[in-house]
Amino acid sequence: MKIIAYGIRNDEKPYLDEWVANHPDVEVKSEPKLLDENTVDEAKDFDGVVAYQQKTYTATVLDKLGSFGIKSLSLRNVGVDNIDAEAAKRNGIKVSNVPAYSPAAIAELAVTEMMRLLRRTKKFEDKERHGNLTWAPDIAEEMNQQTVGVFATGRIGRQVIDIVRGFGAKVIAYDPYPNPKLKKEGVYVDTPEELYKNSDILTLHAPALKENEHMINDETIGQMKDGIRIINCARGSLIDTDALIRGLDSGKIKGAALDVYEDEVGIFNVDFGSFDKIPDARLKNLMERDNVLITPHIAFYTKVAVKNMVQYALDANVSLIKTGTSDKEVKL
Repeated sequence: MKIIAYGIRNDEKPYLDEWVANHPDVEVKSEPKLLDENTVDEAKDFDGVVAYQQKTYTATVLDKLGSFGIKSLSLRNVGVDNIDAEAAKRNGIKVSNVPAYSPAAIAELAVTEMMRLLRRTKKFEDKERHGNLTWAPDIAEEMNQQTVGVFATGRIGRQVIDIVRGFGAKVIAYDPYPNPKLKKEGVYVDTPEELYKNSDILTLHAPALKENEHMINDETIGQMKDGIRIINCARGSLIDTDALIRGLDSGKIKGAALDVYEDEVGIFNVDFGSFDKIPDARLKNLMERDNVLITPHIAFYTKVAVKNMVQYALDANVSLIKTGTSDKEVKL
């Protein structure tokens, strides 16, 4: 069995090598370049493909894989919205993802950013760089006094709930598909509007579905409690960036922490050499604010998560090749 793994980073290589050592019957080619129209020909004569990228898996790429007889594409990430679903179906390509590589990794960063906003750490760091070690006027708030609203209570959302409860925060949540245990506990509100108007902190953990695109917009921000703080470690498309900026400008939104951004492809995970060279005015607007925290899609980036992403994807690809099925197969 032969698998080609595209876009393998240096931090992933040890976990790939570990997996290969434990699977002597499988040959794996590690390709540092991403899977696209320029590299797809390298997949010829392989049985399956493992990949990870933010840009689109186009019809051209998928048609080429199909022409090579490849029917198994395993992603090392959760999102599949960048796959041309019709092309995958047309070529009989089955797709798997890694739906839960480490819920704790994402949840922990979300709560870390909540605490940073409450304790105003960015403001103090800026003052310290200028030799100012004073306290006032940057007095903090405490998590145990907050109502944290959790939008979507899948694996990550539930981890967030467990963590903030440890701080003594009150938790409310909304999910169109409630978790039975949380429902018994009376955590859920009936509508997103009710979640918005009662939350001091709103943390988003919804998928990038069409119906969720720009779910945070001028109208929904208007429904929120004055002084709300918004956390997004889920998908950039959930937030209308212009509406977020307007909410920050008006003071309606007291702070925001974004690990994802709707225009992040080609921006995040790139070293531009200096702040001035970042080619996105809206992102720079947000980065310059002392009440906005930006991290470049790093919530997943822990040793546990990276190992699981690599090895679960390889396991799934082997299963798809051998049996035509996998417990991580995604229905496109």
